[in-house]
Amino acid sequence: MRPIIKKLDIFMLKQFMLLFAGTFFISLFVLMMQFLWRYIDELIGKGLSMDVLAQFFWYMGLMLVPQALPLAILLSSLITMGNLGESSELTAIKAAGISLVKALRSLFFASLVVAVCSFVFQNNIGPKANVQLRQLLLSMKQKSPELEIPEEVFYGGIPNCNLYVQHKDLETGMLYGVMIYRMTESFEDAAIILADSGKLQSTAEKQHLLLTLYHGEWFENMRSQEIMSTANVPYRRESFIHKVILLDFDNGFNLAEASGISQSAAAQSLWQLLARTDSVKHTGDSIGHEVARALRRGVLRTPETEKADSAKAMARVTSGKTDYDSIYNHMTPEEQRRIMQTTGNNIRMVTYDLEFKANVADSYNQLEREYKIEMINKFTLSLTCIIFFFIGASLGAIIRKGGLGVPVIISVLVFIIFYILDNTGYRMARQGTWTIWFGKGLAPAVLIPMAMFITYKANKDSVVFNIDAYRSFFITLLGLRQKRNIMAKEVIIHDPNYAMDAQQLKEINTQLAQYSQEHRLTRLPNPIKVFFTYEADHEIEKVTTQIEKVIEDLSNTRDKYIMSYLNQYPIISEKAHTRPFNHKWMNVAAAIAIPLGTILYIRMCRFRLRLYRDLKQTYRLNEQVIDRIKDKM
Repeated sequence: MRPIIKKLDIFMLKQFMLLFAGTFFISLFVLMMQFLWRYIDELIGKGLSMDVLAQFFWYMGLMLVPQALPLAILLSSLITMGNLGESSELTAIKAAGISLVKALRSLFFASLVVAVCSFVFQNNIGPKANVQLRQLLLSMKQKSPELEIPEEVFYGGIPNCNLYVQHKDLETGMLYGVMIYRMTESFEDAAIILADSGKLQSTAEKQHLLLTLYHGEWFENMRSQEIMSTANVPYRRESFIHKVILLDFDNGFNLAEASGISQSAAAQSLWQLLARTDSVKHTGDSIGHEVARALRRGVLRTPETEKADSAKAMARVTSGKTDYDSIYNHMTPEEQRRIMQTTGNNIRMVTYDLEFKANVADSYNQLEREYKIEMINKFTLSLTCIIFFFIGASLGAIIRKGGLGVPVIISVLVFIIFYILDNTGYRMARQGTWTIWFGKGLAPAVLIPMAMFITYKANKDSVVFNIDAYRSFFITLLGLRQKRNIMAKEVIIHDPNYAMDAQQLKEINTQLAQYSQEHRLTRLPNPIKVFFTYEADHEIEKVTTQIEKVIEDLSNTRDKYIMSYLNQYPIISEKAHTRPFNHKWMNVAAAIAIPLGTILYIRMCRFRLRLYRDLKQTYRLNEQVIDRIKDKM
């Protein structure tokens, strides 16, 4: 009975898992540094203890594990297959009759296990780590607000206020050398406050700061915006020993309680998200139905009217019997003013009520979208592990470069493409511009066909990523020159047959002279023959073949002059001077498309002139080689 797990599977799995362990910690470290840079101001200069910093890094690492797994699989699979290809082990595996798909069997199952572990981690550990990290950041923010203020730098994080502190004591929380520049409505209303010392504390609701100042002065302009004169502006100067100032301060930070943090979408498991989505959707639908019923019930109804009065008024309006303009014109000015004021108040009240209900409905819709996005994200992030495996393994088998050079560059490029697509889809789905499935499915929809294409090409040993093949294609397309590079051989087994080579060169020159007289390459060709009645130029193909044979034989020479002549021989294009394409139907289509046909016709004329110059140079070099051979003989 043949074993299910073969030695090749064990060998491939061992190579992959060792690299996966290393690349996982590298990827996690890079993501942690990127995340840390976002909150660097929350940590530097705060006097935080080592246990607090250790908790911060621990929870941050746990939260970023699901994002590090796909990148680690991409990099490790690319390096694994690149190493096998570079050391020719992949070639030996294919020579043994084992296809690339079979060789990747064990690695695929390993990636599948990692994808399942990623989903379990996101569903169970990730939400708890997210809650703990946000609570820790909130505690760091609220513990000592004075630590947010830097030393000897104007701090603009407080609205309408710039605060400068010369020194601060981290143990007592005292601020020394305080200068405050406050802005109200304009520059003319600015106030400058100087104090020897002060202390900053948060209020109970965590939405404001109490700044207590000691021994200072307050300078403030008394000019208001109604005073347009540029004459002497009154100002106020106040000296104080003790003063308390209330400041708004949130710095864009959500100062919600821990219970509010635990209600966020990132802090929920899949089953909790399903339950909360149903609850939010039910509540939002209930609000919408209630608003619809209120609108239907409140047509032409104010708080002072009854339902019967509203029905009668509606009947009079629809029947056209009530002339409101005439009734309004017969009223006294006081009655008209009172009616207009009452109507305006009713309209504003209804408008405010509708705006409030619309905001409530939007908030529930936004919350429902966030829950659905997070649910889909748990699956798409796990699916990315498998997608990245096929992309990385296939690219490694094609490129066959190991180490951390080329694989890292390719991995970064692939991950950037994924990040841009995923982040764009997330933002558009969160805003409601795109549907949720389209936004979160954008990245997989692009990467899955890419993975299938690259895997197919790798399994077929395609040269789709062969740089030399692309270089040769563009050289041919653009008609660029290629130079010969014939090197002198250190060991020569057979010397050239100089007599036969000289005789062949004489015959070639005779053929070149006849060819030039018959074809007249300097004249414009007939467009009909070019695009519609193509005839192959077998003469130039025969001459080119004979020249290459002579050059190959003479490359075994020890004569430096002959070797120099050989490197001067042009590489002759055999077909570009006759027609644009090999297939007749493509030439006909190009002729019908007049702008394209004109460009191709001009390109072909250029190749005819180049062939004319190449034949002249070949004729001259043939004469020089023949003379050199005569001198040697």
